[in-house]
Amino acid sequence: MTPDSSGSSEVEARFFDPLDDELPLSAWQALGDAAADPNPFFGPSFLRPYLRHMGVRRVKVLAVEDRSTGQWLVAAPIQIRPAGLLVPIPAAFTTDYGPVGTPLLHPATVAAHAKRFYEAAAGRTGVLLLPDLPLASKAAKLLMDLDGVTGVVTGRSERASHDGGPEGQVQFDEAFKGKRRKEMKRLLRRLEDEGAVSLVTVEGGAVTDRFEAFLALEASGWKGRENTALVSKPQTAAFSRETVVAAASAGHVRIDELLVGGKLIASLVAFVEGGHVFAWKIAFDESYARYSPGAQLVLDTFQKNLATPGFRLADSLAVPGHSMIEPLWRGRLETGTLLLSSGPLAALRNGICSADLGFEQTVRQMARTIRNRLKS
Repeated sequence: MTPDSSGSSEVEARFFDPLDDELPLSAWQALGDAAADPNPFFGPSFLRPYLRHMGVRRVKVLAVEDRSTGQWLVAAPIQIRPAGLLVPIPAAFTTDYGPVGTPLLHPATVAAHAKRFYEAAAGRTGVLLLPDLPLASKAAKLLMDLDGVTGVVTGRSERASHDGGPEGQVQFDEAFKGKRRKEMKRLLRRLEDEGAVSLVTVEGGAVTDRFEAFLALEASGWKGRENTALVSKPQTAAFSRETVVAAASAGHVRIDELLVGGKLIASLVAFVEGGHVFAWKIAFDESYARYSPGAQLVLDTFQKNLATPGFRLADSLAVPGHSMIEPLWRGRLETGTLLLSSGPLAALRNGICSADLGFEQTVRQMARTIRNRLKS
């Protein structure tokens, strides 16, 4: 146990089995709801279904808990994994279905709590890896500034996002002007020739049925043909359905839809937490591609975000350079992999892990190049 900076309470770092029905789910959920940096992918609504259905083992949730109240102050899923391809170290558990590695931090969290989290996670290795970490987050800034801990950021990249308030409005006006504005309006008028056009938002109890409509739409397109749609595999179908139902019951899911004559032609599923919108999945009817239904919906979602009270940030979760969303969502969210290490060999440990990460990236790039050549 370590006293916090005020010495008024004691905190303890504990590891939990995330699938154990005896773990304090209410404390975990409360931290997710209050987190200074919202991250739906580290909360129970996402993580428990994912681990239950996707066959992932040896992931533990590390929580720094105020023992006097039972309140969780810091939490993240931790797994021992290679830094790149060779060096096994503790790391925050992220996936392609949830590429956000921000630990959940209560707004009252101070450096002593964050230090306790790092020490427990790193254990005897003295090293902790935090992939997919938004570098402007409070968690990143707090962890990078810990006394006696050396931090190194590798693999920096930027993906599409947009802000709220006046800055977000400026971003929207920049994206939706001139030739693009005229073209998008022209395409929308042409689409109206196919039937009455409606742009709707679904929340609450209606989400479950409309998510099924999304799944069918996604499976009807190229993802279905390439066997990468959520319903293409039983495990992804089960995990995604359970996740959306659980998150929707807490009011954390929104589905934006574009319909023509009552027919769904584009759908965007987003997680909504703490003034942040995470654009999780999007699909559109390819037979309407000439009308740019995906872009039409993304612009509508942008406007709806800006009109939502308390909205602060939208994260596209898209790969950097995404051809459809980057011209429309003009903000950029910088992410990276944070390596934390302490002790006299901190620099050496970080150097070894950084080299391993670089090696992995080189191998992955070579594999992509080979695949592309085989396809051509």
